[in-house]
Amino acid sequence: MRYAVLIPVYNEREWLPRMIERLDAACPPRLPDGTPCARTLVLVDDGSTDGSDELVRSIAQRDDAICDVLPANAGKGAALRRAIELALESGVDAAIVQDADLEYDPGEHPAVLAPILSGQADAVIGTRFLGETHRVLYYWHSIANRLITTASNMLSNLNLTDIECGFKAFTSPVMRRLRLTENRFGVEPEIVARLAKMRLRDGDGAHERALRIYEVPIGYAGRTYAEGKKIGWRDGVSAIRAIARHNLFG
Repeated sequence: MRYAVLIPVYNEREWLPRMIERLDAACPPRLPDGTPCARTLVLVDDGSTDGSDELVRSIAQRDDAICDVLPANAGKGAALRRAIELALESGVDAAIVQDADLEYDPGEHPAVLAPILSGQADAVIGTRFLGETHRVLYYWHSIANRLITTASNMLSNLNLTDIECGFKAFTSPVMRRLRLTENRFGVEPEIVARLAKMRLRDGDGAHERALRIYEVPIGYAGRTYAEGKKIGWRDGVSAIRAIARHNLFG
């Protein structure tokens, strides 16, 4: 089984090399019988202005990497959409989203992918609020996250705890049906809304079923704004708009 690590990149020249180093040092996810999974890195630079695009081009020389550089900054959603396209073209069986910084630890990929690799899940969403170690940062960010997650749950009828978590994983059949339209951080609630509505065919092809969505606790080493954090209050407003749009209107 081969999986892709989808890495949107925007102005992460300082953090991207560290993240790739940590990723290379991590133990690979394994199938239930112990067989290690093959991995493909899929990096998309989103119009960086700090030289990150040159780092992405250098990573493209690796045998296990597929890379693209967008001509201008369009947002995380646009970069992620392109990364999914490249991953599907390469023929992977599953994928996990990994931000280019180290807020999320690549060493946790096996835990996040485990429900997919065992055949239990079609999609997995990480959660920073179910008991794992996390850096203590901004109170009002946590309140906003809870409000956004509650609004999403009310409209999607899912019982998630952290829809804004960057760790999300999918099987290839899910990725093929994941028609994303949001260009910026509204992509996180859009993904959840589309997963909630998505249906897959059973093995015999005769019946459709809802996705099997799992949550997995993860650690979190959040950054301060001085350290490069990019999300702000406008993104919270955008998230509410995206929740209403994609849950109520398709």
